[in-house]
Amino acid sequence: MLAYRDGDAAAFEVLYGRWRGPLYRYFLRQCAQAGEADELFQDVFMKVIGAAPSYQPTARFPTWLFHIAHNRLIDHWRKRGREPLDPLPADADGDDCEWQVAAPEADRPDRQVAGKQLAEALAAAVADLPEAQREAFLLAEEGGLTLEEIAALAGVGRETVKSRLRYAAAKLRKFLEPWR
Repeated sequence: MLAYRDGDAAAFEVLYGRWRGPLYRYFLRQCAQAGEADELFQDVFMKVIGAAPSYQPTARFPTWLFHIAHNRLIDHWRKRGREPLDPLPADADGDDCEWQVAAPEADRPDRQVAGKQLAEALAAAVADLPEAQREAFLLAEEGGLTLEEIAALAGVGRETVKSRLRYAAAKLRKFLEPWR
């Protein structure tokens, strides 16, 4: 980000390429609608571009990026009103989302079907998490944020974040037991 701030346009391409997938998945898993995720994703990267001239590295870049994303998501929910989260339909992820489980080494149809079913089950499991647990889980997994960074972002204590992550992991393990 410092290189982009200093005029290196290629640095933005590197940032965008590195954080495009995690940020988009964060929004997609929070909204469950590709159109909303696209809009929020674009808004955040427009804010990144706008903030570049005055950017100061007060935190790691992913912390700063997901802080912007978190705030944009809260604004979105306030504007629209929070609606229950439905699991993503099978075709909601698109080719650019990187949501699908990686293809198996062998391109056997039965493994491809099993992989798709697992991806759908994982999407449903993440969508089924309580909002606070889902956000902590996605910030940790997609954003790579530390416990301290998530705590600061959510305005809660480190131990609260640890509990949310522990409960989320337990629920995901239980939900995905049939896939073991």
